[in-house]
Amino acid sequence: MDTPTFALTETHREFRDTLRRFAEDRVAPHAAEVDREARYPKESFDACVELELSALGIPVEYGGAGADMVTQAIMAEELARVCASTSLTMLISKLGMLPVMNWGSEELKRRYLPRVATGEYQASYCLSEADAGSDVAAMRTRAVRDGDDYLLSGTKYWITNAGISDTYTVFAVTDPAAGRRGISCFLVEADWGVEVAHHEDKMGVRGSPTAAVSFDEVRVPAANLIGKEGEGFTIAMHTLDRSRPTIGAQAVGIAQGATDYAAGYMLERKAFGKPIADLQGLRFMLADMAMRTEAARTLVYRACSLIDSGDPAGELTRIGAMAKCFASDTAMAVSTDGVQLLGGYGFSKDFPVERFMRDAKITQIYEGTNQIQRVVIAKGLLG
Repeated sequence: MDTPTFALTETHREFRDTLRRFAEDRVAPHAAEVDREARYPKESFDACVELELSALGIPVEYGGAGADMVTQAIMAEELARVCASTSLTMLISKLGMLPVMNWGSEELKRRYLPRVATGEYQASYCLSEADAGSDVAAMRTRAVRDGDDYLLSGTKYWITNAGISDTYTVFAVTDPAAGRRGISCFLVEADWGVEVAHHEDKMGVRGSPTAAVSFDEVRVPAANLIGKEGEGFTIAMHTLDRSRPTIGAQAVGIAQGATDYAAGYMLERKAFGKPIADLQGLRFMLADMAMRTEAARTLVYRACSLIDSGDPAGELTRIGAMAKCFASDTAMAVSTDGVQLLGGYGFSKDFPVERFMRDAKITQIYEGTNQIQRVVIAKGLLG
C-alpha cells in the first residue's frame, strides 16, 4: 500500500523564516531569565498570541487557523530552538483541546475552542497519577454521576500549566469494575474547585509550571463529558498518538538550538592559534549532531503527514512513537555534545547549551517514556 509522503511547501518555508525571526526577537531575550527564575514566560506567551500562534491548531470553524500538522511542528521546533518552555506553552493547550476537537460535543467545541484560539483560555491535560503514569488503567480518580452532574474526586500529578490553565481535561474512573473500559473524560473549568498543589522545582523547562491538581467532589456538568462514558482510555491514546509528533518537534528544536550555538562558538573560539572549527575531531562531532537532528526532523514530519492524511494505513501509533522516541533521544545526545564542544563554557549557565541539555531530558519522559515508546513500536512490529 502506498503511504503518504511530505515535502515542505514554499508556505512552510516562509512560515519557518517568519517564526525564526520572531523567536529570536521576541522569545530568546527572555529565555535565560525565565529558566533562572523558574517563572512563567508571560511576555513570550503574549507575543505568541499576538502573532496568533494560539490559533494555529484550532479548526477554522471554531476561530482557529486550521494549520496542518507540519506547520504546527515547525512552530514547536522554532520556539524550542530558543526556549523550550515557551514552546510548551503553545503545545499544552492544543493537547488539552484535542479530546474536545475529536470527541467533544458541538456545544463543547463552540464554548471552548474559540477562547483557546484567541489565547483567552489555556488548557491542561490531566492523565497521570502517582501510581498511574505509564500504566494509565491504574488511575484512581473517580467521577460519580449525581443527577445532571458528576462529582469528581482525586489527584492528578505532573500537570503541565497547572495554576495557569483555565480548563483541565481530566480522565477519571466512572465504572471501577470495567478496568480501562471504565475510564471517562471530562472538561473541567478551573474555578469549579480545581486545587493546585506545590509546584515542582524541575531540572528543565523551568518556565513551564508543573504541579499536582486535586479535585474534592468537584461538580462537573454532564454536558462536559467528552465523548461517552467508558471512552476515556480510547480518547487518551488517540490524543497522545496525535500529540507525540509535536513533542518530537520540540525535541528537534532543542537539538537544532544546540547545534546552531555550537557551530557559532566553534567559529569564534580559538585554540592552538586557529578556530576550533578547524579541528577535524570537533568538525565530525558537529556533523553528527546535524545529521541526527535532520533525521529526527524528517521522521517527525513523516508522522505529522500521517495525521494530516488521516492515517490511511493505520501507521500513526507506530510512526508517532518512533518520531517522539528518536527525536527526544537525539535532543539529549546532541545537546550533551553541544556542552562538550563548548568545554568549560558549556557547563556554565552564562551559555545556553546547558539549558538545552536540561530541557532535552523531559522530552524522553513526558507523553510516554521512551521505554514505553519502544514497547509500542515493538508491538506494532510483532503484534
